[in-house]
Amino acid sequence: MTEVSRTDDSFHVFDTTLRDGAQREGINLTVADKLAIARHLDEFGVGFIEGGWPGANPRDTEFFARAAAELELRSAQLVAFGATRRAGGKAAEDPQLAALVASGAPVVTLVAKAHDRHVELALRTTLDENLEMIRDSVEFLRAQGRRVFLDCEHFFDGYRANREYALAVVRTAHRAGADVVVLCDTNGGMLPAGVRDTVADVIAATGARIGMHAQDDTGCAVANTLAAVDAGATHVQCTANGYGERVGNANLFPVVGALELKYDRRVLPAGRLAEMTRISHAIAELVNLAPSTHQPYVGFSAFAHKAGLHASAIKVDPDLYQHTDPELVGNTMRMLVSDMAGRASVELKGKELGYDLSTDRDLAGRVVAKVKEQENLGYTYESADASFELLLRDEVRGSRERFYRLESWRTISEQGPHGVSGNEATVKLWAKGERRIAVGEGNGPVNALDQALRTALEGIYPPLATFELVDYKVRILEGQHGTGSKTRVLIESTDGIATWSTVGVADNVIAASWLALEDAYTYGLIRSGLEPTE
Repeated sequence: MTEVSRTDDSFHVFDTTLRDGAQREGINLTVADKLAIARHLDEFGVGFIEGGWPGANPRDTEFFARAAAELELRSAQLVAFGATRRAGGKAAEDPQLAALVASGAPVVTLVAKAHDRHVELALRTTLDENLEMIRDSVEFLRAQGRRVFLDCEHFFDGYRANREYALAVVRTAHRAGADVVVLCDTNGGMLPAGVRDTVADVIAATGARIGMHAQDDTGCAVANTLAAVDAGATHVQCTANGYGERVGNANLFPVVGALELKYDRRVLPAGRLAEMTRISHAIAELVNLAPSTHQPYVGFSAFAHKAGLHASAIKVDPDLYQHTDPELVGNTMRMLVSDMAGRASVELKGKELGYDLSTDRDLAGRVVAKVKEQENLGYTYESADASFELLLRDEVRGSRERFYRLESWRTISEQGPHGVSGNEATVKLWAKGERRIAVGEGNGPVNALDQALRTALEGIYPPLATFELVDYKVRILEGQHGTGSKTRVLIESTDGIATWSTVGVADNVIAASWLALEDAYTYGLIRSGLEPTE
């Protein structure tokens, strides 16, 4: 492969998370958010970052002003987005084009109509005037020293309706000096074969450098983007994690993963591909959306294996059930332990956790049997690695070891006359030969139990002060007893460095929560380097 650098212009990875991606329902970015995301995208190694529409949006105007002072980009160039001049005007006198120049961005993306019906109904102008708006605007920005990309809005629909006019738009932009003419599947209705044929025809008919912008309304945005590349496109527009209006845009990470690992095309600086999973999750946190666990390449479950048949094969060679090495994209292979697991799954999971079960078939068999027995009671270990490790540890040692011996716990919930509620918990236990009784109050019985257990143990086990419950999920298991059905609780905890998940199952939510809390505290203390005493 040839190395890519900032001066390599043979292929463009163009990110529009800050502009098109921000149009996703539920995303509302501050200027600080946009600056932080831009830094991550630059670390990943994209060539262009479209920052927004200065002049039309005050927040985007501020972003470009602050970016000039606060962003030090190593790989990417900032791009300002805007529209061609107004019908009947002059580019040199257009205030929005002036705002694009004032943004200081070295690259400008202009959006223009490529569908004859949109020109006449939306712009309310003639087809010839639309072409003149494109020519005038591109030439003006080029004269101002800006590199220009032109987004042809609704191109594929326009091409079907009036091929000659759609091609005229491309030719006009190309001849006026646009470096790239981007074909936009604005409504997201295209399929790969149609994209490939259209892109090939446009390149042959115009000689322009072509890019692709795909929406994901048919679920084909990534496939459509790669089909365009197959046909000769050398510029791809994507968003991180596929964010965007309606169902989203072509997802940056699968597109780049495919180009680098499947097409053998180096589109990032060396070493950056391994940052992909981290960057994906960091951006998800910044936009305040949970990372998609099943996203290709970067999802938590992208290389997770559950079936026993898969595990047996992976034990021989991981490539038998994986399309690529997860470490290449900064991810890891995970073995899920469930009632579908066989001996191979348990051995691989044990190895992942630091236990070699391959030499003790008896032990591995006992662990498999225990897992199946527990899952029959309602437990699930595929999302509770910490509880599984404690189960494995207990089987290895032949007994259940913990940091305290429970005497009893109880909770009290009170409802006052004016809607004021109170929750109190009492925990009695023995730790290091000392009997301790602690009371906790909380905004619910489970929180009160957590506070009581923490109060009882913190003086004996100082690392508990760093523990925090960060997620709590309850599921009522299928049964015949309505509100008397069994309850499963999953708890995610952290010590500020790592996170771990535990599970508890019981006849009521508080008892199930207690079991999950016990595992969470036990695992966390073992993680901190302490050994159980009881």
